[in-house]
Amino acid sequence: MDRPTRAGKGILIEGLTKRYGKGDTAVDALKGVDMRVAPGEVVGLIGPSGSGKSTLLKCLGAVIDPTAGRMTLGEECIFDNGWKVRDLRALRRDRIGFVFQAPYLIPFLDVTDNVALLPMLAGVPNAAARARAQELLSALDISHRAAAMPAQLSGGEQQRVAIARGLVNRPPVILADEPTAPLDSVRAMAVVRILNDMAAQFQTAIIVVTHDEKIIPTFKRIYHIRDGVTHEEAGEGRLVRESA
Repeated sequence: MDRPTRAGKGILIEGLTKRYGKGDTAVDALKGVDMRVAPGEVVGLIGPSGSGKSTLLKCLGAVIDPTAGRMTLGEECIFDNGWKVRDLRALRRDRIGFVFQAPYLIPFLDVTDNVALLPMLAGVPNAAARARAQELLSALDISHRAAAMPAQLSGGEQQRVAIARGLVNRPPVILADEPTAPLDSVRAMAVVRILNDMAAQFQTAIIVVTHDEKIIPTFKRIYHIRDGVTHEEAGEGRLVRESA
């Protein structure tokens, strides 16, 4: 599979703020967040409930509007005290891959069509979209389940399909929100290895929001967020390469 051509700078967030409400009732959820994730890098984002993790991910994913600051995805500045991209839906579809705690697979589509749907919606011909999906399923070692329905898959298999769906449009960025929360230790580490392998192979910048203590030691860099402010620290980078 070809590498994407839009990896560029990965993710760059500068002075990002988000205020909810006005006047005396205003709440500053983000207070000048700075963050960078290089192409091919997987970075952890951790913090207590209410610290701003979800708000940051929603801003970066173009789900909500930041108040101020600057965000760059790949080579393109998408927000600079206002959106610089006209079609935010296309931005989310084509430039950002999402992996959630729950796989959210479409129950009446088989595995291949669950992955191929996004490129089809982006205008890729059906045969080409399905071929791209099958390449990713093979890379994730789940091609033998390509014709299965989601209900026939184990939890770990469903999460692999969800990762394939997040990668299928070859986005420069993947946002993973608690991707290992429902998994046991073996499956959780398998998902982490997949994310790292895919980041390296496709030069994708990946942010993983997590409370999962099993996977925190695998990150080489970690951002802690508390009260809307981020602090960077070096992680342990202890990613075991054994098969799961």
